[in-house]
Amino acid sequence: MFNLSQKGKTRSILLNEASPLRRLDPRSKLFVSIALSLAVMLPLDKLIIFIGVYIIFIAWARLLLEMARQTWRLRWILLFLFVIDWWLVSFELAAVITLRLILLSGVFALFFSTTSTNELSMALESLRIPYRFAFSINLAFQSIGLLQEEWQAIREAQQSRGILVKFDGIRQLIKQVNDLIALTVPAIVLATRRAWAITEAAYSRGFDSPQRVSYYQLQMNWIDWLFIGLILAIMLTFIFWR
Repeated sequence: MFNLSQKGKTRSILLNEASPLRRLDPRSKLFVSIALSLAVMLPLDKLIIFIGVYIIFIAWARLLLEMARQTWRLRWILLFLFVIDWWLVSFELAAVITLRLILLSGVFALFFSTTSTNELSMALESLRIPYRFAFSINLAFQSIGLLQEEWQAIREAQQSRGILVKFDGIRQLIKQVNDLIALTVPAIVLATRRAWAITEAAYSRGFDSPQRVSYYQLQMNWIDWLFIGLILAIMLTFIFWR
């Protein structure tokens, strides 16, 4: 399977080999992640309890630190949405939206810190999704880390030239925000060019060939079915609990 690489990095999220979920079949983790994401439809009281249970589960899976990292990356978005929703609608809506985003970031951490992008592609192919689409999804997720690295490299280059400076007032803060927004355009352009070059290189090597054979076959074990059954039982409990 094709992997992006730059300075020895292939992912924005490192695999947690110590997690007990690491050895599970990626198809079971994909199913469970989708099922857990449906909890965003729960009302506020149930959602609070569900997130509490989910945090306990994440702590058992040794992924609490990764969930905290993902949530911290969204801190300004969470704060902005919370203030806007509270100001324009109600505190309850602001709390619900914030908790939903926190839950989704936790589900993201659960899946991608225990599943490589290659395993994701194999899981999608085993579900009869055409390889061309599975490969595109694989490349898209790997490009997330590439975009972050390109954006950071451009930002450091601008800082070394004195274009981006530390702010000491509200005007400087506004100027820096505008500068950071301007950095996004060249970062996206560079990442898109590199992703396109990688795609052409992959297709030229026959990665989209229907005769492609994987050397590793996925196999669901009893622990996977137990894991799926446990999550389904928890989800059904919260759905029908009054």
